Amino acid sequence: MADFVVNPWEVRGNIDYEKLIKQFGTQHIDEKLLQRIKKHTGELHPFLRRKIFFSHRDFNWILDEYEKGNKFFLYTGRATTGPDHMGHMVPWMFTKWLQDKFDVDLWFQFPDEEKTFFKDKLTFEDTMKWTRENAYDVIALGFDPKKTHFLIDTIHANLMYKEACRVARKITFSTTKAVFGFDNETNIGAIFYTAMQSVPAFLPSVLKRKNIPCLIPYAIDQDAHFRVARDVLPKLGFYKPAAIHCMFLPGLGGMMEQGKMSSSEEQTAIFVTDTPEMVEEKIRKYAFSGGRDTIVEHRKLGGNPDVDVSYQWLTFFEDDDKKLKKIHDDYKSGKLLTGELKQILIDTLNVFLKDHQKKREKAKDQFEKFVYKE
Repeated sequence: MADFVVNPWEVRGNIDYEKLIKQFGTQHIDEKLLQRIKKHTGELHPFLRRKIFFSHRDFNWILDEYEKGNKFFLYTGRATTGPDHMGHMVPWMFTKWLQDKFDVDLWFQFPDEEKTFFKDKLTFEDTMKWTRENAYDVIALGFDPKKTHFLIDTIHANLMYKEACRVARKITFSTTKAVFGFDNETNIGAIFYTAMQSVPAFLPSVLKRKNIPCLIPYAIDQDAHFRVARDVLPKLGFYKPAAIHCMFLPGLGGMMEQGKMSSSEEQTAIFVTDTPEMVEEKIRKYAFSGGRDTIVEHRKLGGNPDVDVSYQWLTFFEDDDKKLKKIHDDYKSGKLLTGELKQILIDTLNVFLKDHQKKREKAKDQFEKFVYKE
């Protein structure tokens, strides 16, 4: 197994999710928990059925509180550095499903200062632009504006900073070094930032003057921030935030070559504003294949869906289990060729993106409805 790296700023290599569960101290989403979720939702999201969301912290406790009538709220976010790609859609689509099924509020953080601490060439003018652009994609997914509250760090600093200071007082420099790998050359903004990222996990409790459970859906590379938050918040009298973690959508080059999808790898990322022609070109040219070297060999021996990126992507974006199984079996048997599999993915993505882009245009007039007003 090749070495892999998973932290809030870098994901690369062939990810061993079992190892991450042990390393981070999370829990598997087992069948018992799935059935408990289904009792409330009536069905399981494909991301749960397919174990794309695979790990959690305290989800059973969230359901305990929910069943007592103490509704949780959701918290997730987006660090604004550039355009959104399909990997960003994964946790947000699932968060939308949770909001609908449990009828709960969502606090969505846009930490527009974060990446300026980590990317020397990124300016506040950049992050202000991308905050709006990224927000349009969130709105386009259909979140309820009455129950969805955007927090933008530099805009809501008057609301968030005092609470972040309370968190920061409980975090030592040695903790940030141990958790994040910071050293004496790290700027003090980067060291302080995790305190700001903790705030939405308890801000609704501050505003309502009562303890409200928090559930955070996110890709597991962000877990370090919330391990710190879970350690600190009880010291301030608040609940530990619960979490549910998803796997990474690989870049078109595959996890071994590229790691998770990244905006900095434009050729092997599908952006939500890409045209149908761009989607087709990228997938045909860059999507890693599990097929054989020749058609004759492929028909005889079949392809390998476990490494084929087009198939892996379809496990995220094709909702129909029966259709997905047929694609898997046909490709593995050699009945379905690599080019045909790529075409299925191209068609699936372009249907999604056509609808998303229409809704994205309409979202441009709705931004202010979502920005939290005190």
